[in-house]
Amino acid sequence: MDSIIGLGKILWTLFQVIVLFNILIVVHELGHYWAAKWRGLKVEKFQIWFGKPIWKKKIKDVQWGLGWIPMGGFVALPQMAPMEMLEGKNEEKESLPPITPKDKIIVAFAGPLFSFGLAFAFALLVWGFGKPVREQLQSTMVGSVVPGMPAELAGVRPGDQILEIDGVKVKSFAGMVDSVLERIIYSEGEEIVLLIKRQGINEPVEIRCGFNKEERPAHQRQDFRRIGVTPISEAIVDMTISNSPADRAGLKSGDKILQANGQELFGRETLSFMIQKMGDDIKSIELLVLRGE
Repeated sequence: MDSIIGLGKILWTLFQVIVLFNILIVVHELGHYWAAKWRGLKVEKFQIWFGKPIWKKKIKDVQWGLGWIPMGGFVALPQMAPMEMLEGKNEEKESLPPITPKDKIIVAFAGPLFSFGLAFAFALLVWGFGKPVREQLQSTMVGSVVPGMPAELAGVRPGDQILEIDGVKVKSFAGMVDSVLERIIYSEGEEIVLLIKRQGINEPVEIRCGFNKEERPAHQRQDFRRIGVTPISEAIVDMTISNSPADRAGLKSGDKILQANGQELFGRETLSFMIQKMGDDIKSIELLVLRGE
């Protein structure tokens, strides 16, 4: 099942790349087309994708088409680049007046200009609406604490909300600016000072935490500082294996696990850590589950 899901994600990502790539191609070629029309050049063809057209239609002396090789595209401008080298010389073609260097520069530059304009438009959309980010990553609450890591040793708990790191306010768990991970990675000194808000305590709590960082040779990619905290996440059952302990206990796909042995789950990893901590001494775990939402 995991391999099928992984393959599906790869295919979906590939589909998105192809769609965005072709949007860029269309906009780029439209730049050449409209510039050529503006400067009075003759346009013979406008085709998206290469190869023999699987669809074509002539509209106002321009042949619009779609090729069968799903990449690239072109605008046939005989005054810019004669097609005799590819198609052979055709004596019946009309003689066209030469164009000025200025017209050639404008038409050639229009394609990249339109591509840049598309990128700028996407940038405005991201700036206006924000890039897609998982809701959990927009919180600074700790979902799970990795056993044995500096955060656990310093006393950080699941459910703690990190307010500041080394005196700098954090706004999200992940991201390039003022996030929990960013401030940890670029922290300095032997300790990382966390200011947290803990449930049941009115005043913020200051915790001084160490960090782990593997020393590597200069020619290798350098490691970054880690303290062993993860963002909040929901523990939702995807599927149960037939005759497994979860199956025999009655867990069903879609169940949301709220507590384990009376401990509220702020991150799905916490349940895994509890099971790993048992080692060979496996014991039953009492779960509080929300079903049917």
